[in-house]
Amino acid sequence: MRAGIWLATLLLTLHWPQASQAASLSTAGIVAQTSNAAFACMQWRPVGLCFWLECDLLGCRVNSSLKVGHYNPDLVVSAYNVLGGNPWSEIRATLGAAQRAAAQGLLGRLLPVPVDSAGNRTEGTHNRLDHRNLLFRETDAIGHPLTLLADVGGAGGLVCPSQAIPFVPYFQSGVNALAWRLEVPEMLYPASLIPGLREVGHWPIQTWGGLYPRTGWTTQSEEPKGAAINAQRAGDIVTRTGQPHVYLPLQGPFTPDMRVWPPGPLVEGNARTGTWQMLAPRAESSCAVFGTNDLFSAVGWGGGRVDPGGDYAWTLWRPYQCCQREGQVFITDINWTGYP
Repeated sequence: MRAGIWLATLLLTLHWPQASQAASLSTAGIVAQTSNAAFACMQWRPVGLCFWLECDLLGCRVNSSLKVGHYNPDLVVSAYNVLGGNPWSEIRATLGAAQRAAAQGLLGRLLPVPVDSAGNRTEGTHNRLDHRNLLFRETDAIGHPLTLLADVGGAGGLVCPSQAIPFVPYFQSGVNALAWRLEVPEMLYPASLIPGLREVGHWPIQTWGGLYPRTGWTTQSEEPKGAAINAQRAGDIVTRTGQPHVYLPLQGPFTPDMRVWPPGPLVEGNARTGTWQMLAPRAESSCAVFGTNDLFSAVGWGGGRVDPGGDYAWTLWRPYQCCQREGQVFITDINWTGYP
């Protein structure tokens, strides 16, 4: 049933009327790019065994099932300039207007400039250069189209279900206009006040910037790095509960046919909690964490990744473990190798 709804939604979005703005990404393109990266990013392997107690009129017995581990493409996280202008064309067409209306309703009377003017904004003039690298990006985290991979092809218990649901907006900066623009209450966290806490990179020698405050503002001379920090912040929020934002946390999955060990919260620089695959502006077929040390690189990490329109998008891959149900009661599990 869930797979049927997903397939119907996918067909609908593939034929949704497009906005006048040229699309950087489409649903079909995201599916194709993610599939191309599956070998490098999924990292599927058998990791252990699960044991189940099965009872019937003839007695009880212990059954086993294979425990597997792999990364799932959970989210498409986009960082972009114009409010409601997500580079994913179907999301822009369906949710863009609602996001603009939400932001304007929340902050329309509080800000001295129009709400939608914050995109690609820099602070400073030729006489005052202290904030020339202060950039702002809208950011969305949307359920990846391939998150129902287990429902479509995991009948043998070899593919784990994702915590995400396709096309669901788990985080939209326009709906979070107060916190994403004015840093309320993010500015009060210790990591927002103390340099070196929760850095994307290795502070103080080499860092892309601080994870906190988790807002749309970044101080970064390289635009792709600033967008990556925005994406890391959105991923940090939605993989946790009880954050001071308007969002849907990734929870579950709830499936009666499998035992699932979902990933924990995303942590910057830790591939065991999640990795990133760039979708736009450059389609990449590998995954990595943000914060690469490029001090000795001739072009830097951002070289070849700058988008003229300021639109960026990544797939967030996160690690799962699971096994097929083979009885009424789960007894225990053993791992013969560590994962991830």
